[in-house]
Amino acid sequence: MSDWNTQVIEEFRANEGRVGGPFEGSPMLLLHHRGRKSGRDRLTPMMYMADEDDPAKIYVFGSKAGAPTNPDWYFNIVDAGEAEVEVGTQTYRVSAAEVTGAERDRIYAEQARRYPGFADYEKKVAGVRTIPVVALAGSWDQ
Repeated sequence: MSDWNTQVIEEFRANEGRVGGPFEGSPMLLLHHRGRKSGRDRLTPMMYMADEDDPAKIYVFGSKAGAPTNPDWYFNIVDAGEAEVEVGTQTYRVSAAEVTGAERDRIYAEQARRYPGFADYEKKVAGVRTIPVVALAGSWDQ
């Protein structure tokens, strides 16, 4: 795990799910997933967007800061079809399913409107890849 991720994870856990710096005020979660090749447990901090109509669903974005390849976590959770997330001080089991087509485009556009860095990431990867959107669904009132 990178020093950057380690710092974000420690700050997240020390502050009940809140972090500062470039993520200050942004909805954040910690994604627990297992490497599909290595079998190792992984932990990845990331922003999310809550579904406006379904309180049991949130979306995560495989932007990888505009890198030309999809992040490993994306392959891991789509392959497994499930993961675990820490949101605030709670941990939840979730199902994971990729969102595609017009629905993916609508959700990503809304994330880019809220957080313009996501529009920049999309410009960086134009013609190379489509940034994946993954729906995570679970019971948030556990």
